[in-house]
Amino acid sequence: MKNANIHTRRISAMLLALVLVCSATAGLAYAAPTPTLTFASEGHTAGSAAEVYARNVNSTVAITTEALTNYFGYDTISGGSGSGFIITEDGYILTNYHVVQGANTINVEMYNGDTYKAELIGCDDSNDIAVLKIDAKDLTPVTFGDSDKVVVGEDVVAIGNPLGELHFSLTRGVVSALDRNVTFSGNMHLKLIQTDCAINSGNSGGALFNMYGEVIGITNAKISGGGFGATVDNIAFAIPVNTVVGIVEQIMTKGEISKPYIGVTVTPVKDDLLAYGIPRGAEIVSVNEDSPAEEAGLKEKDIVIAANGEEIKSSDDLVKIVTACEPGEKLELTVYRAGEKVNITVTVGENVKSALPETEEDLTETK
Repeated sequence: MKNANIHTRRISAMLLALVLVCSATAGLAYAAPTPTLTFASEGHTAGSAAEVYARNVNSTVAITTEALTNYFGYDTISGGSGSGFIITEDGYILTNYHVVQGANTINVEMYNGDTYKAELIGCDDSNDIAVLKIDAKDLTPVTFGDSDKVVVGEDVVAIGNPLGELHFSLTRGVVSALDRNVTFSGNMHLKLIQTDCAINSGNSGGALFNMYGEVIGITNAKISGGGFGATVDNIAFAIPVNTVVGIVEQIMTKGEISKPYIGVTVTPVKDDLLAYGIPRGAEIVSVNEDSPAEEAGLKEKDIVIAANGEEIKSSDDLVKIVTACEPGEKLELTVYRAGEKVNITVTVGENVKSALPETEEDLTETK
């Protein structure tokens, strides 16, 4: 098995090594399924790490990829590896987008040794997730937990494939922090669960379980080093499942992703402005042309300080409220503009994009 090509991405001033970096896959055509995800019910009993592993290891998979690149007329094949987990009985698998990004072929290995060729059904690069499909039946899917109920100090375990060779390894730790704002290269921003579980190259796309055996995160990154050559240990991250399960369902059932939007880029008000009487809120950095925000009259340098009567203290607050809206819903915004408060009503729009591979030319299968 080929080792993963390890890349790095930037998190603030620190280097953030993605747990694995592979190329994206030979995503084939979208299949029209009728899949359903499994969610936790009340009354579950917490177990030991051994019990969580025994209940879930058959729902986890090892992923290997191959990418064909032409350098100066010569075809070169590079390989990568990662992790994933089964989300439906009929073979849908969830992993990270960066695990399969750019790959021409994807292979999936089960805990019992069975191997399958996988198709890329769809992906959302802005949330670093991808949905794969294998031709299999009667599989055991994971159960999704509620990542909004996760607390700091809670015990968690991860099952994955560190280094692409140590298949189905379990690591154990705790939730170290919640809602970590992580900025990756390419200007991708994610709010992640921080954990001290050992997460290494090859773990990307694997499941982070609570002690009830429920998936509460998708492991996707770690900090490999700090400034001035400092050594960093056990600072890893996972995508909260609540932020992506709706997107995953859209990918499987529609082949596209619909998100509410108003069409602004926002940033928190800088601390040095607060001394001049500028209120806390979400400062508008830019307004998209022909967007709901432009139509409503929002402008650059406006500061949104309330939405539907709820106080806005940061850009994250506004993003959270817009994300929870339905397209067509009215947002009553209170805006601080040039020393005055202005009330503006914005009709939330719908941003729809295909979750399918962009072009057939990019999907040539490696022979």
